[in-house]
Parts: sequence; structure tokens; C-alpha cells
Amino acid sequence: MKFFHLSDLHFGKQLHGYDLVREQRAFIEDTVQAVRKEQPDAVVVAGDIYDKAVPSGSAMTLLEEFLLGMDAVSEEMGKKIEMLLIAGNHDSAPRLRYGSTFLKRHHIHIAVFPPQEEEEQMQKVTLQDDFGEVNFYLLPYVSVGMLRLLPGGENIQTANDAVSFLIGREEVDWTKRNVLVSHQFYMNGGKEPVQCDSELPRLYVGGLDGVSTTAVEKFDYVALGHIHSPQNLGTERIRYCGTPFPYSVSEAGQDKSITVVELGTKEELLVRQILWKPEKSVCRLRGMMEEIVGDSKKHGRDYVSITLTDEEPLDAPRDYLEHYYDSILEVKIDNTRSRRVFEEEIMDMQEMTPFEAFASFFEDISGRGMTAQEEEVLKDILEEVVLRC
Repeated sequence: MKFFHLSDLHFGKQLHGYDLVREQRAFIEDTVQAVRKEQPDAVVVAGDIYDKAVPSGSAMTLLEEFLLGMDAVSEEMGKKIEMLLIAGNHDSAPRLRYGSTFLKRHHIHIAVFPPQEEEEQMQKVTLQDDFGEVNFYLLPYVSVGMLRLLPGGENIQTANDAVSFLIGREEVDWTKRNVLVSHQFYMNGGKEPVQCDSELPRLYVGGLDGVSTTAVEKFDYVALGHIHSPQNLGTERIRYCGTPFPYSVSEAGQDKSITVVELGTKEELLVRQILWKPEKSVCRLRGMMEEIVGDSKKHGRDYVSITLTDEEPLDAPRDYLEHYYDSILEVKIDNTRSRRVFEEEIMDMQEMTPFEAFASFFEDISGRGMTAQEEEVLKDILEEVVLRC
């Protein structure tokens, strides 16, 4: 059984204001070509199909092109390729579910909600090969609150509890080959995975949103989405495949790829990557103005983050560099003066009391100072925190 593992397509994503439709369309086309060459039995997308809960028209068009491309290559090959998609935390489940009953007739399986009623189970897709059945369990993004109405759901306190609870309800036959498709924040041995700036900021409190890989270790393969850096979690059987394109400067230099998974008998597994090289990449450049201008011969068409190290003041450096670079993401200055200013700002922050720090934050966010009543509320809260500590 061979299948592709993709995730975090984020159709509709922008990078520092630049539209990435062209790059995402190129990835779709190259994925279709890879399907034509590899002829997998299935293509799995582990969540975050769209970048926003209310996707743009162009984002919806990209998903349509993706599905139509897979359907066309299936017809060409004379072999139906099963499409298995789940909702991620960026997706609007009702929107993604639209037309799912009709799409299922065309070998497109979309799961958008975890089981929320007693009689419901995870959506399971069973495929056959020469060695028998392979069961794909589709587990969309789940939060604790989604399971409150299930019998036993009132005892669920963390994401780890939620995932373990749902898997336990399935009565999985572990003698068969089983694949889990999941979109959560997984950790191996308490160690957080490598993360990127493009991921949705998380309020990570006491491990409430973290799921231990021990909850899913019995599966023959766990196709993960949510984290944008490609990586295994302790074993190649549990993998984040990463995004198809760098969606932040922090992803510059990462090898983006399609993960190919091949299951043989119960104990046989082969995982490999098909590297994808986009026409335009994301690059970090650092140096003096003269050096950066020289680098434009190689990176002039890429998306670039530039750090200038000139000690002399520069007049409108971004405007000047736009003569040499098509897509500048940001221009930063790193020299003696900028470091001194930064250190002074840090010292100012360190000398602030908790009250002053929040008051400054409040003013930055709201554009006004706190009223006397708001100040009194803040003081009461801080006093309570001190007492509890």
C-alpha cells in the first residue's frame, strides 16, 4: 500500500503581503505529476486545507484544482486514487464539509469533526492490497470542548485525554495495518517539535494542548499535520510532513517535500521524501549594502529577508533595494547603534513593574491609557496573583 502524506496546504496564504497562489498552484501541478509517476493508492492531507476559516475565492479555486487534478490523473491511469482529507484548526469545518457526501462517491473522503455523539465513530476508510486491509482513521482537529456531550467526555481535561479517549472508543484491531491521520500538537517524550513563526500562536498552559506520541504509538503510521517543519517524532512511523512551501522567514532553507509511505506486511514500512524545489524560494540575506546588491544576481527573484550590517546611516534602504529584488519581505538593520538601542529597550522593559508592563501593553494595543476603574481592576488581579503564588 503506497500513499502520499501532505498537510498544511494553507490555500489562500500570504507571505508578508505577497500572494502565494502561483507557488501553491505549482505545488499542485507537481504533486499531480508525482502521482502520475508513483501511482499511489491514496493521497492523505492531514488538515489546514485553507489558511482562514472563511477562505477567499482563489483559495477555494485551488482546492478545486487540486481535486480535479487528482481525478484527471486517476482517469488517465485507470486506477482510482482515494483522497483522504481532515479539517485542521485553520479550517471551517462546515465549509470544508460542504458536498462531502457527493465527493465520497468520487473517492474523496473528508472528515471535519471528531465523534460528538454516542453512536458516532471516527470516519474510517478501509483499502485493500495484496496483504489485506489497511484501515485509515481520520481524526480532525479536536478540542476538549467538542467532546463534553459524549458519555465520559466530562472527564476529559486535556488534548491528550481527548485523543486517547477517541482512539479507545474505536476498538481498533491492532493485528491489522492501521493508519491514523491527525491534526494536533504532538510531543515525543515531553519534547516539543521544531516550530515555525508561521504557525498559529498557541497559549501553551501546563501541557493542555499537547498530545503524547504514546497515545498513537500502536498505529503502523501516523500522518500528522499542524506543525510546519518536516520531522519525525521519535520514529519514522509518526511524522509531520510539513508545509509544501515556506510560509515564514523561519522556514527559509528547509527542504519541502511530499512524504511517500509504503506499507508492506504488518511490520514492513518504508518512508521517503520527494523533494520539491519551487521556482521562487524564501531566503535570508545578511551583509553590507554592497554585498546584498551583489547577491541579487542569485536571489533577485526570490522572497528575501534582508539584514543590513552597515555602520553608516542608510537613506531609505528598502526603496533602494527594490531596484534589485522583486519580493522583499523585510529589511532589518543590525549594527552597533541598533544593538545598543535594543539593549536599552530591554533594560527599560526589565525595570518595569508588572503593573507598568501591562499598562504599556494595554496602551499599545488599544491606543489609549487605562481608566481609573480599569487600573483598580488590574491592581486587584495582580494582588490576587501574588497571594496565590
